[in-house]
Amino acid sequence: MNNTKVYTMSFASVYPHYIQKATKKGRTKEEVDTIIFWLTGYDESSFQDHIANKTDFENFFAQAPQLNPNASKITGVICGYRVEAIEDPLMQKIRYLDKLIDELAKGKTMDKILRK
Repeated sequence: MNNTKVYTMSFASVYPHYIQKATKKGRTKEEVDTIIFWLTGYDESSFQDHIANKTDFENFFAQAPQLNPNASKITGVICGYRVEAIEDPLMQKIRYLDKLIDELAKGKTMDKILRK
């Protein structure tokens, strides 16, 4: 898996696609934000700073306050890969987020998505 391209992409350029995927299925931007905050530990203010600064994925996750301890409970296939088997820690975090947004779009409840 060639990861260098996705690492250098700005999170702000992909964020609208997460929102679009969710809203197309009747979910909300607020739910997308809740998922991102849950996974990364960001709050609204620090998150908006990263969006405004067009932080790339590598730095977005490197600067995250704390990856949620329950992130390891995220399992399944996304983009043809089992998220729990991805060896590269950064790619695994990116795919965790992809998987959570995918679950949101598929109609899962927020409690299940947030592994409560």
